[in-house]
Amino acid sequence: MFKIVESTLEKTIFASRWILAPFYLGLIGGLVMLLYKFGEGFLHSIHEIHHSSEQEVVMDVLALIDMSLAANLTLIVIFAGWENFVSKLNIDDHEDRPEWMGHVDFSKLKLKLLASIVAISAIQLLRAFMQVDQYSTEHLAWMVGIHMTFVVSGLILAVMDRVSDSPAKGAAEH
Repeated sequence: MFKIVESTLEKTIFASRWILAPFYLGLIGGLVMLLYKFGEGFLHSIHEIHHSSEQEVVMDVLALIDMSLAANLTLIVIFAGWENFVSKLNIDDHEDRPEWMGHVDFSKLKLKLLASIVAISAIQLLRAFMQVDQYSTEHLAWMVGIHMTFVVSGLILAVMDRVSDSPAKGAAEH
């Protein structure tokens, strides 16, 4: 009797991973939203190019890069999250399959996420510095502080992952 209950609970717990499917579908919707805003921003930039200064064009391009990085980040979360927590994607033989797919575990996913957040933060900081007259010194200081917090967090996370992997690698070699 106990084995039947245990087996049923284990199967239910294992099947519960499919509750994540709507989250990933929502993230695909988020990609569509980013695409819409990217297109809108691109068309606006093209329409205004004759009246834009060089700095405004650079700002517009940085905004497009920012959205592109956010889309890349979203795609990484969708692919790696799905493969790590829900089910393997059966596309091994597809010629366009990214090399990193299937090799990004939860630890690497965290590092990729933080690296993308640092890059997005850096672009936001660059945009702010290019419009320095629109921000107070205090606001810019907060932006730098927040960016540095992301950078330091990423470094600490990378060191922690490296340290936690070291004993396992050392033991495997001996």
